[in-house]
Formats: sequence, structure tokens, C-alpha cells
Amino acid sequence: MRQFPGGASNLTYSLRYPGADLILRRPPTGVKAKGAHDMGREHRIQQALAPVFPLVPDMVARCDDESVIGLPFYVMTRVDGVIPRRELGLDLTPEQTSTLCENVWDVLVQLHSVDLDATGLRPLGKGAGYVGRQVSGWTTRLANAATDDLGDWSDVTSWIDANQPADVATCLIHNDFRFDNLVLTPGEPPAVAAVLDWEMATLGDPLMDLGGSMAYWVQDDDDEFFRQFRRQPSNAPGMWTRARIVEHYCDRMGFDVPPERWRFYEVFGLFRLAVIAQQIWYRYYHRQTTNEVYARFGPAVGYLEQRARTVIRGEI
Repeated sequence: MRQFPGGASNLTYSLRYPGADLILRRPPTGVKAKGAHDMGREHRIQQALAPVFPLVPDMVARCDDESVIGLPFYVMTRVDGVIPRRELGLDLTPEQTSTLCENVWDVLVQLHSVDLDATGLRPLGKGAGYVGRQVSGWTTRLANAATDDLGDWSDVTSWIDANQPADVATCLIHNDFRFDNLVLTPGEPPAVAAVLDWEMATLGDPLMDLGGSMAYWVQDDDDEFFRQFRRQPSNAPGMWTRARIVEHYCDRMGFDVPPERWRFYEVFGLFRLAVIAQQIWYRYYHRQTTNEVYARFGPAVGYLEQRARTVIRGEI
């Protein structure tokens, strides 16, 4: 048994037995926000998806009895393949990488096209108004995590509030769709074997899901500070630009989203990422954690504030 490194939320362990190669997922220790780290929910979503979206691991069992290991957990089968981190981990030509990139974003199209009635997951949703709930909720999270060095976000939050669109659709969204949450297989063409980490999955607007993904998509021509954010191989030769991904995705989904309209989703994705960073910085700022890795999150929040303003002005 060994724990996989990385990750700042639910913890993942490899369990190997003669004839069985399994993965255990459990929440972190300590105080948790209401509704967060729900092992039963994460297990249930993947189990319900399997018949119509086979790119999920097979669920083996879940346990809510905390007397077993001290916390609820579930167990799933291990999917063979490579999970990319900062580097791709596959020896591909730029042309093969481009094909892989297309396949990855087609998986998001496939997920957003799942028949909800075939999954039984409609109760996850709260109805229309997802965009508005996200704007309100993340603005509140920022206020709750404020520190003396936060700066003034009021012009950004006011712009987001004033420019929020109606939901373009309601579908199952992953909410953390990135290369480092995928299992990839080599071959011709290279493909996605599984999508991992369904903790934040829900019913919502698919363009909000894509906008959240693009906030993490760091290109090789981005400025030096933003390149420090990179945690997936989005800069590898052959990888697509953010603009090409958005164009491809919208074409496949049949959405008409000109650049002026897309700007909201890009700004909100950066804002959401900034709030996540601020929540981590808040813990470090108040010495709730002494992990020096978190010291970089304060400057990151300030950078994302300025980047959001730059996108609002149309300069990126």
C-alpha cells in the first residue's frame, strides 16, 4: 500500500494484492466544509456514469463505517496508463500530441453530451441559474477568505456580476477537467482511458466547465509568471492554444460563442482559480498550515487579479 503524492483534496492510495490492483480514495483529516469530500457522492456519480460514459474506473465498493480506517472511503479498480503531470509522460511527435489534444477535448464534449435521464443523476442539479449561483458563491468565498493583503477585487467582481450570461445548457460537468486528472494510453492514436477525480462533478453550464479548464491551460507563449502556474503538459509541442480548444469545443457542441461572449467564461475561470488560491493563502497567512509551498499563493492571487483585468480590457 502506498499513497500517491500531490493533490490538495481527497487522498488516493494504491492497494496491491495478488491478483488485484486497486485504488482507495478517502477524504483528508481535519475539519471539512459541509458537503465537501463526500465519498459516497463521488462513488455514486462514477457508478451511475459507467453504462453511458465508460471512461470511469470500475467501482468495487464503498464504506461509510468510520471504524474501519477512521474515515469513509471507496475502492475502485486501477486503470492502466499514464497520468500526465507537468510533463506528458508519453513519447509523442507534435502531430501525435495534437491528435491527443483533440481526443482529450472530445472527451469533454462526450461528457457534456451524456443523457442525464440514462444516469439517474438529475437530482444533483438545482435547476436553471447555475451561472448566477456560481458568481454569487465564489464572490462570497473570496470575501470569507479575505486577508489584509488581498487588494480590491470590486471592479472585477462587479464586471463579472454585470456580464454574467444565462445558462447555455444544463449537463453533467466535471468541474476539474485537466490532463492531470486523466489516464492516457499510448498507441495510434493516443487516447484517454479514464477520467479521474469526480469530487466536484455536478449539473451545470458546460461553458463554465470549459472556462474553469482554460484557467489552468498555460501556453508556452504566456508570460513568465503565468508559466509558473503550469501543472499539466499544456506547453508540449503540438498542444493546442486556448483559442483553438474553445473554437473546437464550441463547434462540436454547436454553441455560437464569439470572443466577446467567451470573455466572461475566461474571466470567471481566472477569478475562480484566484479564489481557490486565496483560500489556500488564507490558511498559510493565519498559520493554519506551515507548509512553505503555500507561500507562493499570495503573489499568485495578485497576479490573477491583474490577469483578469487584462482579459476584461481585451488585451489578452
